[in-house]
Amino acid sequence: MSLPAVLLAAGVTPSPSPSQTTDPATATLQDAQHSATNAASWVSQNWSTWLAIGLRVLLILVIAGVLRVVVRRAITKLIDRMSRTAEGVDGTALGGLLVNVERRRQRSQAIGSVLRSVASFLILGTAALMILGTFEINLAPLLASAGVAGVAIGFGARNLVTDFLSGVFMILEDQYGVGDTVDAGVASGEVIEVGLRVTKLRGDNGEIWYVRNGEVKRIGNLSQGWATAGVDVTVRASEDLDRVKATLDDVAERMSKEEPWNELLWGPIEVLGLDSVLLDSMVVHVSAKTMPGKAAAVARELRWRIKRAFDAADIRIVGGLPSQPDGDPVPDPTATVAAPSVYSNTASPQAEAASPLTPPVRPAPK
Repeated sequence: MSLPAVLLAAGVTPSPSPSQTTDPATATLQDAQHSATNAASWVSQNWSTWLAIGLRVLLILVIAGVLRVVVRRAITKLIDRMSRTAEGVDGTALGGLLVNVERRRQRSQAIGSVLRSVASFLILGTAALMILGTFEINLAPLLASAGVAGVAIGFGARNLVTDFLSGVFMILEDQYGVGDTVDAGVASGEVIEVGLRVTKLRGDNGEIWYVRNGEVKRIGNLSQGWATAGVDVTVRASEDLDRVKATLDDVAERMSKEEPWNELLWGPIEVLGLDSVLLDSMVVHVSAKTMPGKAAAVARELRWRIKRAFDAADIRIVGGLPSQPDGDPVPDPTATVAAPSVYSNTASPQAEAASPLTPPVRPAPK
């Protein structure tokens, strides 16, 4: 029998040999060495792949950054050129027919801001998708989720999207700008601020209206091109038309030669003729083409001068209630009112005589 069998039969447990003894510290060191060996082997096998991915990501970021800077700088130079062009035409007839420098500057800045934001979003978004594709990430679920989220946001914030798109097209089409007097349907006044979502107007009484761009269905710009100042003069039907027209022509000629009205008037003041003829009056219409936004001031000055000229020429301006011919007495408003009746007083003798007699009271039967 062998020695181990003899020892087992004798009930003696053999002691472990030195080669079979396991030290925990030695096992931990061996595991760490084995893990390090595996990691080094994995790195040695894949370092070229990771280096290629890192270089690709770095190249994508560099190209995206350079392209973004170049595009934004090009947009900025384009906007600056537009602003310089606006400054060049300011003060000329073409500049007056178009818009002022401040309006063009703000419009250019708004367009530049929109273009720079869109360019940055497209460039950086494309770079991010390319980087994810470099790491071999499946973009189909991500794009599908982004599409669903975009549709949900579009339905939930459709008013906001409508306002934003309306503001973008309004700025691109130059429908109105700062300083213009507009009628937006829901409100009217002078434009003091133009935004991509909200337009701010100041009303005639000083109030400020915040109008969402998506709510503007039609817009009337009173500050572009030219305006028309119209004045209706009502005179007696018995006045001499030639004398009236000569007086109006004299007023128009003098006003056209005096400052500052000669700059505000963009055409001669014309006496267009009779608008209406009534039994006791007739209406003569006077019109003038003016600078945008100055029609009200020109019309007020024209009325002032016409009134003074008519007073000097002894031409009577009528209106409102029908005028009375000269020499006829003014009728008494109480002439057609009947005198009070004596029967209105129940205590008067006439009322008592006209009242029915009271029947005698009969005694009740017993």
